[in-house]
Amino acid sequence: QVQLVESGGGLVQPGGSLRLSCAASGSIFSINDMAWYRQAPGKQRELVAAISKSDRTNYADSVKGRFYISRDNAKNTVSLQMNSLKPEDAAVYYCYAEMVTRTIAVPRGYWGQGTQVTVSL
Repeated sequence: QVQLVESGGGLVQPGGSLRLSCAASGSIFSINDMAWYRQAPGKQRELVAAISKSDRTNYADSVKGRFYISRDNAKNTVSLQMNSLKPEDAAVYYCYAEMVTRTIAVPRGYWGQGTQVTVSL
């Protein structure tokens, strides 16, 4: 049994910053790619940023230069530093990780429960 738990969402004014964190726990053998996705009301879930086990990163064009993803392999965590937030960044943000567990010996994707980010005056 594994789980991803996000934290750090909330309300922020335009131009402000937030830091999201996600911790993986349970019977984890290894973690491959980790990522943050977001879903705004009425829209499809979209990739925001991803990071490989070797720290190679990938960002959506809309967040390049403003958001930064990082991970701590020793702690099984991934973070998303969000700067210069815009109203269009408001969404539920989901943590994603591709993991091999001690019970399922092939990689599969796992999702967190989501954390709300609201950008408003």
